[in-house]
Amino acid sequence: MPNEYEVALRNAAASVAKYVQDAATMLVETKYVEVGDNGVQNFDSAKPVARTIIKLDGDSEATLPMRPNESGALEVDLTLFELHQQNVATAIDYRARIINALLSTLVAQRRTS
Repeated sequence: MPNEYEVALRNAAASVAKYVQDAATMLVETKYVEVGDNGVQNFDSAKPVARTIIKLDGDSEATLPMRPNESGALEVDLTLFELHQQNVATAIDYRARIINALLSTLVAQRRTS
């Protein structure tokens, strides 16, 4: 019969495996809502302006916010792009911290068993 440390170790390993499976693809979307005189009417009406998909194997896909310039040529909307890049960096940092915390828990549990 497994002791409580073995059970904790198995639970931690299962948590890490589930998180790695869930983290295999990270989606970051930056959306906007129109603000009226009375504030935001409905956050459910938010529309995407940028999206980045990053896969665990290193593949990535980015959809950037573009606007026509005075001559009609498309160019990146730098303000929205910079905001989106901050969101992507925050998501990457968060995912790394969570994976490190889960792995640290797993290692600590393994040492005590």
